[in-house]
Amino acid sequence: MAVLAAVILLISSGCASSQTATGKKHSIALVTKSTTSAFWHSVKAGAGAAAAEYNLDFTFEGPEKEEDYETQNRMIREAVERGAEALVISAVDYNANAEAVDQAAKKGLQIVVIDSDVNSSGVVSRIGTNNDAAGEMAARALLDGEEEVLHVGIVNYDVNSANGQQREEGFRRVIQESPRVADITTINVISTTEDARIGTEKLLKEHPEINAIVTFNEWTSLGVGWAIRGQGLADATRVVAFDSNVVNVGMLETGEVDALIVQNPYAMGYLGVEAAYRLLNGQKVTAVTDTDTVVVTRENMYDEACQRILFTFEAINEQI
Repeated sequence: MAVLAAVILLISSGCASSQTATGKKHSIALVTKSTTSAFWHSVKAGAGAAAAEYNLDFTFEGPEKEEDYETQNRMIREAVERGAEALVISAVDYNANAEAVDQAAKKGLQIVVIDSDVNSSGVVSRIGTNNDAAGEMAARALLDGEEEVLHVGIVNYDVNSANGQQREEGFRRVIQESPRVADITTINVISTTEDARIGTEKLLKEHPEINAIVTFNEWTSLGVGWAIRGQGLADATRVVAFDSNVVNVGMLETGEVDALIVQNPYAMGYLGVEAAYRLLNGQKVTAVTDTDTVVVTRENMYDEACQRILFTFEAINEQI
């Protein structure tokens, strides 16, 4: 649908241009939290489709670790130095990335946020999951289980990452209203599969009463799933996780995960670059755009609509 809208826009807006006054293509820098997960691969695919559609030059980079705001700040500064005209960013740290983004805006770059926000007045448009609402969805999915009493564990990532904190806030607001919830224990881990696995195992050892876990991104979802599998707790623990890749979809099938809150990273990448293009051509953009989020369970995971959501754009094309 977004690609079709882009084609219609190009046909109808004859005054718009994908080139600068010197005849060069407009240049957009996409700087994300990381580049290695299925989530970020899908963001890149969406951004690349938009860049091709609008005849743009764009770069895609991010630090190796999702907590590395210093490397992300360096990437922002380097993008400015090499002449990028717009910055599309998913911020590692809400506050620690703010100055670099502010400086980019002062240098004249158009700023678009996708996925994770930054504390900068230079941001013109924000595109991504309604994280608060996604947290609420996770809470309702957890409450869909049959456990009469819930001892809840939250495995979250960096406390300075806006989207993770917003998801936890939405989750807590709903889950705390349930009389079935006896207690809630939260841990924060480094956003890697191994750190999330180790953290979850420690959490379960210290709190063996926990029978429900929620976690909020792709890497922590995998870590929690591996911990549940390793401890043989698939039948005893209800798990609600975020994002999709081949491994955690498999865990949904085999029971280590009971529900996935699946975002739309392809749309984030596409719409982020599209918004940057429009800003560079003097067009208006919406201040906030929410991309779709869907709850996928074992009961609906084989539905055609869910299959298209669970697997990446490239994987779908390979199957056609």
